[in-house]
Amino acid sequence: MPTTAPEPENQLMRVQKFLARAGVCSRRAAEELIVNGRIQVNGERITALGTKVNPDTDVVLYDGTRVCLPEENAFIYVAVNKPVGVVTSCARNHGDKIVLDLVPVPDRIYPVGRLDKDSQGLVLLTNDGDLHNRLSHPSHNHEKEYRVTTAHPVKGSDLAAMAGGMILQGKKTREAKVTRISSHRFTIVLKQGLNRQIRKMVGKTGNRVTVLERVRMGNVILGNLAPGAWRHLTPEEIDGLTQ
Repeated sequence: MPTTAPEPENQLMRVQKFLARAGVCSRRAAEELIVNGRIQVNGERITALGTKVNPDTDVVLYDGTRVCLPEENAFIYVAVNKPVGVVTSCARNHGDKIVLDLVPVPDRIYPVGRLDKDSQGLVLLTNDGDLHNRLSHPSHNHEKEYRVTTAHPVKGSDLAAMAGGMILQGKKTREAKVTRISSHRFTIVLKQGLNRQIRKMVGKTGNRVTVLERVRMGNVILGNLAPGAWRHLTPEEIDGLTQ
């Protein structure tokens, strides 16, 4: 049975949080694993999202394999420059190359958020489930900066419209910081990440994105990292993301 004895509350955590901290997947993905009956606690298959476990005493299995929390300070934080054509996913479909193929580390890590297949630039990967949750949720206001190139010149009024927010799928996007680089190029800083948001915003102005590159996430800058290359984050970058 999952832990129900009266241990101190700070020893217990929800199963989805435990799985995220263990580097299995994000909390949202963990909820699907639980609902689908793929998680066992002390020999019992669980499906209730509110189930709590004691990491020190309970035995948690994912598809029959035991899951344990990493040692303290054992989290991995990686930045990779994803090229066009690579999928930001842990799952491989139809032979696609995925972002994990670019980072040959032995530990299980997973990408923070999405960057669509046709786009390029900075992707963060980690096995720190708490950080993944904070960076992925728009309520935490983490900035993501993109460099955009368009097929046709961009009008000043179009930049202003994107900065002020546009209606996409019945909802208005949050205000953004937009800066012109040249007639066909600009940067945009978002604090949300709707599906293909920038491409749709540019499309509403009658233009089309030809190159979309993410150059910053929070305090982590892509810099001169070559396409397909990766690196571990510095202690300063980790501190900036986790504080």
